[in-house]
Amino acid sequence: MNDTPVLPPLDQWTRAGARVPVGGHEVFVRQDGPEDGAPVTLLHGFPTSSHDWAPVVPALVAAGLRVTTLDFLGFGESDKPRRHTYSILDQATLVEDVWRRTGTGRTALVAHDYGVSVGQELLARDPSRITRMTWLNGGLYPDLHRPVPTQRLLHGPLGPLLAPLTTRRRFAAALRGVLGRELGAADVRELWAAASRAGGHRLAPRLLRYIDERRDQAGRWTAALEEYPGPVLFVWGPADPISGAHVLARVRTKIPRASVVELAGPPAVGHYPQLEDPQAVAAALVSFLAP
Repeated sequence: MNDTPVLPPLDQWTRAGARVPVGGHEVFVRQDGPEDGAPVTLLHGFPTSSHDWAPVVPALVAAGLRVTTLDFLGFGESDKPRRHTYSILDQATLVEDVWRRTGTGRTALVAHDYGVSVGQELLARDPSRITRMTWLNGGLYPDLHRPVPTQRLLHGPLGPLLAPLTTRRRFAAALRGVLGRELGAADVRELWAAASRAGGHRLAPRLLRYIDERRDQAGRWTAALEEYPGPVLFVWGPADPISGAHVLARVRTKIPRASVVELAGPPAVGHYPQLEDPQAVAAALVSFLAP
């Protein structure tokens, strides 16, 4: 294992952004790159934050792109209301509000994990808003989603009792179970810091309701995915036990026109391509997104 950190310190990442009022809450938003650059919006996954994108943002900026990142409500540096009813539909509205606030018009979209569902909802609402679409490992097809044991427990009736017992060690163990390439201890600490800030780990049962929402919206979101007319890229870690090679197999059948970058290694990449192989992900994104 390479112990050289992939991620910059979380506080360094957040200092370059700001918490802004959006939809009655404070939401962390960051923009990088030239103001006149081609816009791209990056959507992060569960249970982490926009900090996941830090290893690839410099390459996008160097390519002249205007990069918008944000922390969804309940994640990272954004507000984490304890009794809020979290939903993918509301998170998509939050992204639209951020776009309005930042003056972002048509934009490319890059989505990972939880952000995949938000991306599908945004496509369902207005595909013409999205200039091109990149997907990283996530539950694009609900029937193929394979939650790990920790997710099943937190999503079940005991979730509210178990979530407060989550520690960095347990978080690290769950993370190792979905990776194809192990991350160093420093990176795991930074990911945990974002997930647990302001007691965010306690919200996991509420946030995991997105699994049910995926099933409820399956027809609509699948149509949005498969019928999107713009350029599409998949950057995929096949060793992901949640949404790995089995999802990519269906993608190749259902969306044959899409470009695919399969990070097969060796060793093969797992659930977090942008952390496990940031150089390959950055190269794929620049090649696809740069004007």
